[in-house]
Amino acid sequence: MSRNLDPEVADEVPWSDKITPYDESHYVTYMRVLDAERDGADWQEVARIVLHRDPVAEPERTYRCWEAHLKRAHWMTHTGYRRILRNERDSLQ
Repeated sequence: MSRNLDPEVADEVPWSDKITPYDESHYVTYMRVLDAERDGADWQEVARIVLHRDPVAEPERTYRCWEAHLKRAHWMTHTGYRRILRNERDSLQ
């Protein structure tokens, strides 16, 4: 399966207790946001590079977009990955 390594992002992450099609197409986005957080990168730089948002022109919209994707990325690492593994396991049986 090929993945777009730099997909366009929505302002808001569609939230669900399940892995969504949006999540599936944005795994790389989530990893990039988490890597940037770990490295101590400035959120505005991350928003510009990863989320394709302009923090100078639209600071509130950009911050909300960055915050939403970071929150979902954390959900994926704490909860969502279990669902991915469970789906993989179920498909093997």
